[in-house]
Amino acid sequence: MIRTVAETGSTNDDVAALARDGAAEGIWLRADWQTGGKGRQGRAWQSPPGNLYASTLVRLQPDDPPAPTLALVAAVALHEVVAIYAPSAQIKWPNDLLFDGAKLAGVLLERQGEAVVIGFGVNLTHHPSDLGRPATSLAALAGMAPEPGPFLEVLAEAFARWLARWRSEGLPPVRARWLAAAHPLGTPLATADAEGLFDGLDESGALRLRLAGGGLRVIHAGDVFLI
Repeated sequence: MIRTVAETGSTNDDVAALARDGAAEGIWLRADWQTGGKGRQGRAWQSPPGNLYASTLVRLQPDDPPAPTLALVAAVALHEVVAIYAPSAQIKWPNDLLFDGAKLAGVLLERQGEAVVIGFGVNLTHHPSDLGRPATSLAALAGMAPEPGPFLEVLAEAFARWLARWRSEGLPPVRARWLAAAHPLGTPLATADAEGLFDGLDESGALRLRLAGGGLRVIHAGDVFLI
């Protein structure tokens, strides 16, 4: 079920409230405009009309893979849809979408008890120019962009399909698809306290960073940047 509102503070906050009230898995909320959109680490997410701002709810089940790996599920579903319009888009760990190093979309996961709220922000028609790092939009790349509503309908179907595979087959197929859509092995990356080369994902979905001295660092959380 997809519900659309003209304006809200944050679709993630709204879906979290619905989760506390007992909402079922699979609900989606899309806003034409957010006044309090947010990204990772509490950063503000600019929300001009014309882009996609939407959140959904996953109710965790006892036999599900680890909840943090839903970040990879969200990334591969979103990449599948974005690639219709920008085939060269790539995933950066864990779930940002980039085009030629410029940010095109992001995903924010927030735990709500035994549920996870997953928010999607996609630059369809607009992109910020004051982030301190490159950003782009589908309109800038392709000269046109899909409407948020139809785009979300396709995304909701893709996410439901990948969520079902995550539950029935585990993480391996999701991890494989993530790696196929990611920037190449050997891509230079940096974290807050280390630099190295992208060395894939471990079996849990954590980032493998090959350090200059040959050592390996496994990153389970935190920001990662292309160098």
